[in-house]
Amino acid sequence: MDKELSTLSARLGAALLARGETMATAESCTGGMIAAALTDIAGSSAWFGYGMVSYSNQAKQDLLGVSAATLEAHGAVSEAVVREMAAGARQRAAADWAVAVSGVAGPGGGSAEKPVGMVWLAVAGPDGYSRAWVSYFAGDRAAVRRQTVIAALNTVLEMLAGQPLSA
Repeated sequence: MDKELSTLSARLGAALLARGETMATAESCTGGMIAAALTDIAGSSAWFGYGMVSYSNQAKQDLLGVSAATLEAHGAVSEAVVREMAAGARQRAAADWAVAVSGVAGPGGGSAEKPVGMVWLAVAGPDGYSRAWVSYFAGDRAAVRRQTVIAALNTVLEMLAGQPLSA
């Protein structure tokens, strides 16, 4: 793993451990890269237990409880879907936090509405906390996926810093 991902993952793990909290991941376009970055950290089993790769729409429904109606209405790369993915991962893993990603990594698959490099990310946390945002990343497939992992890890770190400790 590269140094930046290792540093971010270690910082996130230390923050979760200090809070006595856990997290899970729900990944589509990154195919498990966030979970891989987290589990590259020795001792990560103390704060990370579930990484769910839900690349297909059926997997999003089966593994995470994403509604078929949401997928039909908004498509897999959408705010509504990543919010449901994050909530589903958090619930199924009984985790304090969950991060979810779904996007168009390329090189194909993009459209005018959802171009290559467009990725929706969401975080679900305690007390109904939820945040979703869209990012547009440049580069080839590997670059889009790596930037997505970095954005996800950085955002969870920022959220932990701004949230009170769980009861």
